[in-house]
Parts: sequence; structure tokens; C-alpha cells
Amino acid sequence: MSSDMSNLRKFVSPEIIFGAGARHTVGNYAHKFGARKVLIVSDPGVEKAGWVQDVRLSLDEQHIPYAIFTGVSPNPRCEEVMAGARFYQEQSCNVIVAVGGGSPMDCAKGIGIVSAHGRHILEFEGVDRIDVAIPPLIFIPTTAGTSADVSQFAIISDQNEKMKFSIVSKAVVPDVSLIDPETTATMDGFLSACTGIDALVHAIEAFVSTGAGPLTDMHALDAIRLININIAPLVANPKDMHLREQVMLGSMKAGLAFSNAILGAVHAMSHSLGGLLDLPHGLCNAMLLEHVIDFNYSEATDRFKVVAETMGIDTRGLTTPQIKQRLMQHVIALKTEIGLTQKLSEHGVSASDIPELSVNALRDPCLLTNPRKSNQRDVEVVYEEAL
Repeated sequence: MSSDMSNLRKFVSPEIIFGAGARHTVGNYAHKFGARKVLIVSDPGVEKAGWVQDVRLSLDEQHIPYAIFTGVSPNPRCEEVMAGARFYQEQSCNVIVAVGGGSPMDCAKGIGIVSAHGRHILEFEGVDRIDVAIPPLIFIPTTAGTSADVSQFAIISDQNEKMKFSIVSKAVVPDVSLIDPETTATMDGFLSACTGIDALVHAIEAFVSTGAGPLTDMHALDAIRLININIAPLVANPKDMHLREQVMLGSMKAGLAFSNAILGAVHAMSHSLGGLLDLPHGLCNAMLLEHVIDFNYSEATDRFKVVAETMGIDTRGLTTPQIKQRLMQHVIALKTEIGLTQKLSEHGVSASDIPELSVNALRDPCLLTNPRKSNQRDVEVVYEEAL
């Protein structure tokens, strides 16, 4: 008896510990993985906030030695990955703990890849290029947005080419993610807004992705609901731990959705922008979101209608164009409420940059699952609208 295999979907996830205080279990997990010595990957800001010290104390309790690498930029660079891998080898580490936002976590993934293979990180651009097991990864996210702690993506910046590139492989899904809302308490309002919008875009793009399925849909829709309700109150009340927990939960669910359904044109274009201008990733997403919804809507009208309804829009009696308009207005209003009203031109993007941005976006694997197929001119027009 033959069966149709086209509907099969896989779903990958780390072991997840969610809740206040989760970060304090890092020593136990390092011990379980047989850690001789741990490489802690972080950045100066996270270290200053005190979260690295908590990891050190937990490792000390288990009598596990460690080395600390904090040479990570806001958009992690090839040379930082290579330096971290050299440090990992010099220190004879065998487990990696990342503490921070997307940058330290993506850098830690890169360090794991390079230390296992002994080759340059650029050689792993693309999908499923990793063929040697990398060291155990234990991640502690300190922002509620990037979801690098649950995803099979690593995004690295190539400063020579002025672009970001994606590494996609289940090999870079962390072994354990310790998701502790308390660690987000040191984020300022702007970072909370940027990372929250990043998570919202993850969820929307995962839901309308051509790789979506029932296993990802439930996470994507719950993430949209959680972030839509809680992100503006959180930016207004940054000390509210209940709101932080709700947005962190939404971010986690969005990450599980996009890691398995992949993403779309917002992220492909955002990676290109971030590579050229070294801007915050969430801000790049925010500047593009409604313009990509406008471009994609005709190819996923039923899905976008569900997105609109999940964001609290009453669609009864509305035509398809009216629903699209309401959804775009809602997204713009939400961005305005949390202070993300910038246009590309305000950050130095000019019309002359758009052809190069578009060529790089077309190379990004996130574009493969975008609901509407696009050529270079299509991408150029979206960038032009976002200027």
C-alpha cells in the first residue's frame, strides 16, 4: 500500500527548562554532559549585568572549571567565531555555555562548528552542511526575541562582504535551553521592543511559511497572541516580571515554530540589511514587516486572516482587502506604541543600496519558504517602500 509522504513534518527542539531561576541549573547540566572544562560565551554588556557571574557560581558548585569568552559584537562576526574556536581549543574545553542574546548564542554555535570541524565558519553557509558532531550546547537567553536558544539557525556577519549569512542545521539546535525570564530584567525599553518584534515576526513568518504544519502552527499562533497582548505593556512597565514571563514564553514558542517551519522575506531582507549596516536585527524586521505582509498577502490570504484574528481583529463582514488593511494598520499601530517608527532612510539606507541589498536577500535560505515567490525587482520594490 503506497502512502503520500508529502505531508510529513519533522520537529526539532532542545530540552527546555522554563521559569524564574532556570539559569541556576546550568552546573547540573554541564556535569551531566561530562564537562571537563566549560567555555562560557557572552558579551561585555551581559557580563556587566551579572548573568555570567550566576553561571560561574553554578559551575563552581559542581567543581567544573571554565574559561570565559566575551569578544562578541552585537552582530557576531566570522573573525570572532574563529577567535572563540581557537580559545576553546587552547583551553581544552568540551562543553559550551552561551549566556546572552542572539549574538553570543549564534557565536557559540559557530565556535562549536569550527572547533569540531577545524575549518573556517564561512564553509558552513547554507542548509545541512555540518557533518561532525559539535560539542554540547547549553544556552541561557537574556533577551526575549531571537530564540537562538531553541532554533536550528546560526546567523553570522561577514564584514568583508558586508552581509550576514545563515547556517541551518539541526546540529546547532542547543542540547539544553534554560529560559529564565529574570535574565531579561536588565534589558532597556528599546531592546525589549526590538526583540519582541523579532519574536512576533518569527511567529507570523512561520505561520505563513510554505514549511508550516500542525506542529508549528500551534506554537506560532500562541506566540502571536502572547506577544501581541503583552509587548506594549512590557515596554511601558519594564519591571513587571509577569509581563516579562509572558513575552519570553511567546518568544520561545515563536522560536520553536520558525526553527521548524523556517521563515520568509522579512528575515531574508533583514539579514541583508543587518549585514550592510550592522543594525539591530529586530529593528530591521520592524522596518520591513508591514511592507512584506502587503507583498505576501495575496498568496496566503486564509493564513493572514487567521493572523489578523489572533491579533484581535474582528474580520466578520470584511473583504480580503479590508482584512489586509486592518492587519497592516494594527502592525503599524503596535510598532508606534512601542517606539519603533523608524524608516530605512533614517538609518542611512539610500536608493543606491537597494540593488546590492536585494541580491544578498535573494541568496538567503529564509526566502525559500516565503509564501510568494519573488525576483530581484520584487525585493527591490519592498525595500523602496520601506525607505
